[in-house]
Formats: sequence, C-alpha cells, structure tokens
Amino acid sequence: MNESVSIFSLIVHASFVVQLVMLMLLAASVMSWVVIVQRTRLLSASREQLHDFEERFWSGVDLNDLYRECQQKAVPSAVENVFMAGLKEFGKMRQQNTNDPDAVMAGVQRAMRIAITRESELLDTHLPFLATVGSTSPYIGLFGTVWGIMHSFQGLASVKQATIATVAPGISEALVATAMGLLAAIPAVIFYNRFASRVDQTITGMHTFADEFSSLLYRQAHKIQQAVKAEEKKAAEKK
Repeated sequence: MNESVSIFSLIVHASFVVQLVMLMLLAASVMSWVVIVQRTRLLSASREQLHDFEERFWSGVDLNDLYRECQQKAVPSAVENVFMAGLKEFGKMRQQNTNDPDAVMAGVQRAMRIAITRESELLDTHLPFLATVGSTSPYIGLFGTVWGIMHSFQGLASVKQATIATVAPGISEALVATAMGLLAAIPAVIFYNRFASRVDQTITGMHTFADEFSSLLYRQAHKIQQAVKAEEKKAAEKK
C-alpha cells in the first residue's frame, strides 16, 4: 500500500513534461490492451472457422449447397469468402462457355488470391499499432526520464548542499516514466509476435485450401471439357 501511494505521489509531483509523457504511455497501454483483446477473439474465431469449414467442405456436401449456406450467413468467415469467390468465378467462366480448363482455373485462382489478400488485410488490422507501441514506448519513456533528470539537476542549482535526499525524489519521478514505457512496450511486443504468427498460419491455411479447391475445380472443368468434346463428336457423326 505504501509503495502504491509513493508511486502515485511521484507521478503527481513530477514535472509537466514528464506527466505528459506518462499520460501518453498510459493511453498507449490502454489502447494496446483493447487491440490485444479484440485481436485475440478475432484470430481465435478465424482459426476455429477455418477448421470447421474444412471439415464441412471435405464431408462430401454439394458445393452449391455449401455456397448457399455461406451466402445466408450475415458475416461469412475468411475462408468462406475465399470459397465463394472461387466458386463464383468458376460459374461465371462456365456461363461464358469457356471450355479450356487452364483458362477457367486461371480466373478462379486469381479471384481466390484477391479474396485472400483482402482477408489478410483485415486480419492484419491494428497489428502495426502494436508494433509501433512496442518499438517507441521505451524511447518515449526514456525521453521522460532524461527530461525529469535534467529538471531535477536544474533544481539543485538553488540548493547550497546536494544530498541523496535532495536528488532522489526527482530521479525517482523520472524513472517512473521509463517503467511505464516498458510496461506499455512489453505486452505490445509479445502479443504482436503472437498475432503475426497466427495471421501467417491462417493465411497459409487459406492458401492451402485454395490450392486444394483449385485442384478439385480443375478436375471438374476437365470432365466438362471432355463431355463437350464427346457431344461435339456425336453431333459431327450424325451429320
């Protein structure tokens, strides 16, 4: 209790610049924790949705039925948006009577790459803020410390005899800024690295699904091409 009161007293009696630095660091810390909680929920949900959708996809369900299920959701997951983009482009290419499987798959893969890029941007939202807080907070706190020490030594000019009791309060006030800078930076760095790893894993999972889905659609396009050629051959033989 005495330690908390003494720290609070040091903050209250610090110079204006040091107090401003502490206020900035406190605001950065609070905003960091808001981002950390929000990103934790989002990335955890995205990972679960990816696994759930893959299980549903490989369960043998009809792709058109799965597409309609995804469309009916208010907010489709990231991998569902990738799936819908690929299947939608596949349908458009078929409506244009494009029988070349390579041309069809080029369009499908392009559509899914665009969808993955959009989803990765959403997953990366606010991560640069954590990186900024983690890299700059120690320096901001150090600035407050240097300023506070300078202000403390300037106050010694009016004192005839400098003692530890005279210098210690000012230096203690200044060091609080460094401590606050570290308290803001350490969680930001830890969770930034953790979130960046999770984002990479999720994006890798979407790319893997896109490759597997492309192979499936390529086989389907090849079968359609063979069926069209067979019909054309029969029509030519009848003539």
